[in-house]
Amino acid sequence: MNAFNESWVAASEAGVLRFITAGSVDDGKSTLIGRLLYDSKGVFADQLDSIARSKYKRVQADEIDLALLTDGLEAEREQGITIDVAYRYFATPARKFIVADAPGHEQYTRNMVTGASTAHVAIILIDASRVHEGRLLSQTIRHTALAKMLGIQHIVVAVNKMDLVDWSPALFEQIRAAYADLAEKLDIDQFHIIPLSALKGDNVVAHSDKAPWYKGPTLLSLLESLPVQAEGNNGPARFFVQWVIRHGGDSVDDFRAYAGQLASGVLRVGDQVKILPSGTTAVVSGLRQFDSDVELVQSGDSVAIILDRDIDVSRGDLIVAADAQVRVTKEFEAEICWLDQQPLNPARQYLLKQGTRVTQAKVRAVHSRRDMGELLQLGAGGALSMNDIGRASLVSRDALALDHYADVPATGAFILIDAATYQTAAAGMVV
Repeated sequence: MNAFNESWVAASEAGVLRFITAGSVDDGKSTLIGRLLYDSKGVFADQLDSIARSKYKRVQADEIDLALLTDGLEAEREQGITIDVAYRYFATPARKFIVADAPGHEQYTRNMVTGASTAHVAIILIDASRVHEGRLLSQTIRHTALAKMLGIQHIVVAVNKMDLVDWSPALFEQIRAAYADLAEKLDIDQFHIIPLSALKGDNVVAHSDKAPWYKGPTLLSLLESLPVQAEGNNGPARFFVQWVIRHGGDSVDDFRAYAGQLASGVLRVGDQVKILPSGTTAVVSGLRQFDSDVELVQSGDSVAIILDRDIDVSRGDLIVAADAQVRVTKEFEAEICWLDQQPLNPARQYLLKQGTRVTQAKVRAVHSRRDMGELLQLGAGGALSMNDIGRASLVSRDALALDHYADVPATGAFILIDAATYQTAAAGMVV
């Protein structure tokens, strides 16, 4: 096995870490990702040749504009900004990575929420040259608050462009203190902070001799070592039925199973379960993956569940442990991020999709709107516009089985779809 294959296998065995870069405009998010890709040998030669010849190159003639590796839209390259979330994939001998480059402009808050919803780590970039008297920019505050709200496991603060402030340890400590105050306000227990230069590559993959006072890890070595909680394996079992499989219904050995993906927890043969919203109970008599029978499945596994008796189970139903405490209701409150260009209209009918269940729903009332920049709750006036985040009361046509988003994201998250245009209107988190 050659060295490349060996490193790929080792990275595969270590699992995948998903991270997102966030922060204000021109903090260097795209450049940082480009640097990680370039220094970890995650860029092909033809890609380098393409960006070297780009008419939108914004660096000196002998340098590579690494931001162009992620800013793929014509408008992004023309304006020198990130508009949509760009996903890139790379691996080191220690781990595989999926990275999302989020826009910095406030008007693209919805894009940041989309990218952060599946991330394990948020890298919050801060431009050291734009911090004056310890005051953080509003987008730094906004994206940190969003990362906290979405339950991201780890927050890494990358203090970028330290080369523009002569690698001042005093300024770095000032930024660390300001961010520590913000973390305390948001009830963030721990964060990591690294001084670096994405453009020059200092402290990104290799340590820099320009900051001998910094004794911590480089950004890449930190990302390789961060523990990632197994996605849902330690949580309660939650399984949305996607497809009812049945054949041989007129024979004595007819087959019936319920296919889908286990969204959270672990299921074993012999487990007592109940089907929601009906509340009917049964015992798992078999678990089948492809054409093999297994005794156990974990979060993320696709499986067909066989029950010990024939009961009414349909697409969209939720299978949970028999003793699970799950709220079944038609009325609930949620934090919703409005994604549609058309403002929320409480008189309008929306489709609510939770897992594989789709039902009609209405937003009964909007109670407040979050000012993420100032960390305040404001009056909403009964409506939300694009990129607004607020708390609202909703009512659905059919009963839903709901968990608090912070406890079980799989059953605490949903989207609203405009019933007339079929545009995704909002993303919601049950509170």
